[in-house]
Formats: sequence, C-alpha cells, structure tokens
Amino acid sequence: MMFSSDDAALLNEIDEDLRAAIEPTCGMFSKIIASICTRIPILGRAEKRLRIARLTEAGAWTDAAMALLKIEMPGWQIRRLCYENDEWLCSLSCQPGLPLALDECAEATHKVLPLAILRALVEARRMARVSVGFTSTITQLPFVPVANFLCCDNFS
Repeated sequence: MMFSSDDAALLNEIDEDLRAAIEPTCGMFSKIIASICTRIPILGRAEKRLRIARLTEAGAWTDAAMALLKIEMPGWQIRRLCYENDEWLCSLSCQPGLPLALDECAEATHKVLPLAILRALVEARRMARVSVGFTSTITQLPFVPVANFLCCDNFS
C-alpha cells in the first residue's frame, strides 16, 4: 500500500482530533477503526473486535487503546511510557531491542494516557505507510570458489 496525499490528510486529521480531545470517546475509537485500521475490519474472528467494543463501553480507555495497538500493529510494541510535565509520552517501536539512539520510534504526547497511545498508533501507521514505498537494493556478487587461501596478516 503506497502512501498517498489522501492518506496523509486523513492521518493528519485524526491526529489533530486526538490532540485536541480532552478525553477518549467511543466515537473516537470507531472513527479510528473505520478510517485507518486495516486489520480489524477484515478479522474473521469477531471476539477481538468485540473485546475492543466492550472495553470502550466500559470506559477502559487505556486497555482499549493497547488492545487496538496489539491487533492493528502487531509488529509494533510500546517501548516507553513516561509522564513528565503534565503529559504522557508514548514511544512505539518495531525493534525494542535496539539502543534508543538507533531505533526509529513513533512518539506522541498527550495529557491523557490513552490519547497518547492512540496518537503514537497514528504516527506508527504513518511511518509504516511511508516505509512501504522505499526498497533497498543490494548488489549481489557472484560466488567465486577459491582453491587456495592466503593469510596476509602479520602477527609478530
């Protein structure tokens, strides 16, 4: 799936809605699922969808945001959650084993924890869609068998 200007506009619109929100709502989760989620609408097993619906109806917003992240972006996981200066920072990572300086994290902040997680999910979706368009090419060199090896190191 290539990253188009329509996708960018939709992601920006949802991120702005989340940034401006004071608290999470069922409608907000429904809009995110309907507009940017690709895995949830095609899930054959309805129990995962029903779990998110039950969590949002019960007001368990953080659990619902984490369940949505787990279902929609299975390769991503929460690397860091911290609360500083009256805001939550959520960092999502594809490779949490890497040192932080080498990892490309999707980060977002908000005063409300589930909204910070949802904003980070939107950022991860943006990063995932952008990276689909790039491919790397590695030149393949032919294998040439060598009969005799010669070591030129001087170990004296």
